Amino acid sequence: MSLPVVAIVGRPNVGKSHLFNRLIGEATAIVSDEAGTTRDRHFGQADWAGTSFWLVDTGGLVEDSKVPMDNEIRKQVMQAIDEADLMMLVVDAKIGVHPSDSRIVDLLRQAKKPFVIVANKVDIPESSDFYEFYRLGAGDVFPVSAQNGKGSGDLLDAVIAKIPESPQDSSDAIRIAVIGRPNVGKSSFVNRLLGEERLVVHDAAGTTRDSIDAPMRYKDRDLVFVDTAGLRRQSKIDDGVEFYAALRTRRAIDSSDVCLLMIDATEGLQNQDLKIATMAWEAGRGLVLVLNKWDLYEDKTDKSAEKFKKGVIEKAPYLANVPYLFTSAKTGMRVTKVLDIALAVQEQRERRITTSHVNDALQEIIAKLQPPQAAGREVKLNYATQVEVEPPTFAFFGNHPELIPEHYLRYIHNQLREKFGFLGSPLRILMKRKSPLE
Repeated sequence: MSLPVVAIVGRPNVGKSHLFNRLIGEATAIVSDEAGTTRDRHFGQADWAGTSFWLVDTGGLVEDSKVPMDNEIRKQVMQAIDEADLMMLVVDAKIGVHPSDSRIVDLLRQAKKPFVIVANKVDIPESSDFYEFYRLGAGDVFPVSAQNGKGSGDLLDAVIAKIPESPQDSSDAIRIAVIGRPNVGKSSFVNRLLGEERLVVHDAAGTTRDSIDAPMRYKDRDLVFVDTAGLRRQSKIDDGVEFYAALRTRRAIDSSDVCLLMIDATEGLQNQDLKIATMAWEAGRGLVLVLNKWDLYEDKTDKSAEKFKKGVIEKAPYLANVPYLFTSAKTGMRVTKVLDIALAVQEQRERRITTSHVNDALQEIIAKLQPPQAAGREVKLNYATQVEVEPPTFAFFGNHPELIPEHYLRYIHNQLREKFGFLGSPLRILMKRKSPLE
């Protein structure tokens, strides 16, 4: 990663996710009264005084726990510390120094990297006894209130003074959301792609509750993979954390460029898969169908992939316009191919066709099939142009755009795809009235 990394660490329920949200500037991490809500490392880009850095929210460190998930969280926190340029140890000023705080300080010292102590829940610094945290022997203590933002500016000033300046701006990164139902292998797929166990993988469905950002660089492009919580049917989303996880997934789709819809090949295309695909397509995002667990697909022949694809298209004809990748996160089969496919889809989303080529295509379209005529009124299409990219959007101008029927719009759509492609990208068509002066 080109940007420096700051990791937020500490015991459970000291307000790490509240602080993450405050410093990022938006409520991106799930915050709940339930201890252990944050399970994975959660990346977000923060900017302060002209300096950008990745801020990493981590799960709460629990000592000597016999709970398997606590041990998984500890592994993730340790890896976050290993990757970080600087750590923020968040402590609870209302409780005071906890024995675990001292042991975490020892852990951070062993990492031999700079860190700062953040005393959270200090709403009124003058009346708070946060000074007792100085006996941890870790330098200055920064009192903050993640709830109302007090002290966050001084904390950020100290943070950027201790980390290197950003070598480059990563705002042009391609955001790739990995979406799908729970337990189809999204986290395993991203881990295999990144070559490390960056995301918690567990047999229990729904292990990933939040949308997790994992940056990487490929072919001189910055990519950010977003591993999202699986979307269940709405009737099955019954607790608060699950609800917010589903909301984060929808927001992850909206903020992405390309979506990888992961489907369990052994279960086939489910109705919920179609709903998720439609959500991404209607949002104007690039789409790739990733058929995971292809190594477990029964009675596989050299025609199985085409047969599977044909069955998908029969259920949703628009999915004929997206690439398919038959893969296995477990074995690594074809996993890395998704990088080139995602770049190609984004390139299609960014394509701009010159107006002369669009009008040439319009003449060919009309020559093959004239617009249906209305009773007593002649319907003409005079010219067309591409007005937007991401997704490609074309405006067609005529004398009676309201009289163009739906089936003729589908015909125009299919003809444009046949001529220009746009594989993996939605294609939008606008009908506009020609100005009387034109």
